[in-house]
Amino acid sequence: MEKRVLLIGGGKSFMVTSIEKELKEKGFNVIRANPDVTEVERIENKPSVYLIYVDDIDDMMEFFVYLRDRVVEEDLSVSIIGSHDEVEKIYTGASKDKIAAVFERPVNVKELGQKMIEVVEKEDLRLQKKRILVVDDDGVMLRTIKSWLSEKYQVFMVNSGMAAITFLAKNSVDLILLDYEMPVTTGPQVLEMLRSEPSTSELPVMFLTVKSDKESVMKVLSLKPEKYLLKTMPPAELIANIDEFFEKQKAKRFM
Repeated sequence: MEKRVLLIGGGKSFMVTSIEKELKEKGFNVIRANPDVTEVERIENKPSVYLIYVDDIDDMMEFFVYLRDRVVEEDLSVSIIGSHDEVEKIYTGASKDKIAAVFERPVNVKELGQKMIEVVEKEDLRLQKKRILVVDDDGVMLRTIKSWLSEKYQVFMVNSGMAAITFLAKNSVDLILLDYEMPVTTGPQVLEMLRSEPSTSELPVMFLTVKSDKESVMKVLSLKPEKYLLKTMPPAELIANIDEFFEKQKAKRFM
C-alpha cells in the first residue's frame, strides 16, 4: 500500500506543519500545497487522497467550488479538518458521502494520523476497482450512471468528446461508456480519434445512447465498439453488461 496524501493548508500554519510531521512519521509521502486552484492544478501525479486544513472558510470557498467538481470527475478521497461550523458550511456545497473523514478542531494529530492510515487503506481497496470513463453532455445522465456504477467500479465523468480526449491524455481507464449524440464532437468522431492513436487504439468502448435506429448502429460497427447499449435499459442490465465484459476479459488472460 502506497501512503500518499495531498495536504492542503496555509503555508505558514504551525498546525498544518505539525500534521505534516505526524503523517511523515507514520510513513506517509506528503505533498503539501496552499488552497490555491492554480497551484494544485500544477502538481503532477497528484495523490487521490486529499487532506484539507480549513483555516478561513470564506477565503477558501473558491477552492471548495473547484474541488467539488474535481471530486466528482476524478473520484477523489477528501478529508477535512475544521471547526464544526466550517464543516457544516462545506456540507451545504458537497454531499457528505463524498467526504472520507472529518476532524473537528482542536484536532489530536496522533489520532488524525492513525485515522488517515484507515482512509488510505480504504482508498487503496477502491483503486483496485476497474476504471470507467463516462462521456455524455447531459449532466443528469452522468451523475445517474455514476451512482449506478460506483459501488463496483471507479467512475470518472466528462461532458464532451474533446474533454474525453484531454482526460485520456493524462489518465488510463479500463472502459469508456460513450454517448452517441453530442455537440461539437460526436461519439463516433471521438471513437475515430481514439482508434487513430496507438495509445488508445485498443481501448474498450461501449456506446450508451438513445439512438436505436439501424443506420446509427451500422455507422459505428467498423470502429469495433465492444457493445452498443441503450440508455433506456434498467440499471441492473447495464451493470450486468459491464460485469460480463470484464469477466470475459479476465477469462482471456487465463486462456
